[in-house]
Amino acid sequence: MPSLPLSLLLLFLIQACPVRPQGYDRNIFVLAGQSNMAGRGGVVNHTATGVTTWDAVVPPQSRPNPSIWKLDAHLTWVEAREPLHADIDYKKTNGVGPGMAFANAVLEKHPELGVIGLVPCAIGGTVISEWERGRELYSEMIKRGKASVRDGGVIRALLWYQGETDTVNLQDAQLYERRLHKFFLDVRDDLQSPLLPIIQVALASGSGPYIEIVRQAQLGTDLLNLRTVDAHGLPLQPDGLHLSTPAQAHLGQMMANAFLQFVPSTNINYNLSPIRNEAIRLYNFAFSVYMLPFFITLLAIIYKSFL
Repeated sequence: MPSLPLSLLLLFLIQACPVRPQGYDRNIFVLAGQSNMAGRGGVVNHTATGVTTWDAVVPPQSRPNPSIWKLDAHLTWVEAREPLHADIDYKKTNGVGPGMAFANAVLEKHPELGVIGLVPCAIGGTVISEWERGRELYSEMIKRGKASVRDGGVIRALLWYQGETDTVNLQDAQLYERRLHKFFLDVRDDLQSPLLPIIQVALASGSGPYIEIVRQAQLGTDLLNLRTVDAHGLPLQPDGLHLSTPAQAHLGQMMANAFLQFVPSTNINYNLSPIRNEAIRLYNFAFSVYMLPFFITLLAIIYKSFL
């Protein structure tokens, strides 16, 4: 019957038409560094008792959103809420960090992104040498990053805030720029994303006297798709080291603005990664070239069936 081959042709055309590759349903951000990334906003050390507590005050910019998820310590996606790093930096008391405010600000300006997945990895008090490739913190971060995309999604950026502890020792401060540069390249290599956007924070404070050496290293690091947000001057907690809750919320919005420089006004999911875009384009081109003879043959068969 003539109608049967025609219906089959339509079915083939629908099924075989190039489509957008899977895995764009979740936009993933890896959060790494030390305590100011983990979040100490609202954390108070009661000197009389020695007990550290969080005041549980969450600013509007950092409130939960059903479109914001986090990868917990068990590599399970759960709804994100402050304190974001409670089960990651579990040896410390965590409070408000920049992650939730970042995610809310991104979605406010680009709701078409749909779902954001945050991957907390920051650990308080760590020096950058502890984040070298092959060491525990680095390996755990890469493991969590890879786990975050197993059921779909794309890692959109690394959010990095670290360096306060590297201000204590002069040698650490002097080596910081070289170590930081290598760290960024290693992360891109191990996450198989050579142009992965990186949003780093230049220090607002430090644990030692060499803050400016580390800050200059951060501000002087020059890599493609790297943006540096300067936290200098943001309000600190009474300890003089950690950002206050309002400062963390503001920092998250600053980091969101930096990330959004990578985001075009339209066609968001196709354009965040130049390498992925090229792969998609080549895939569709190759599909068209190699499937064309098949469709010509199929059309010839259908044409003969009408004769």
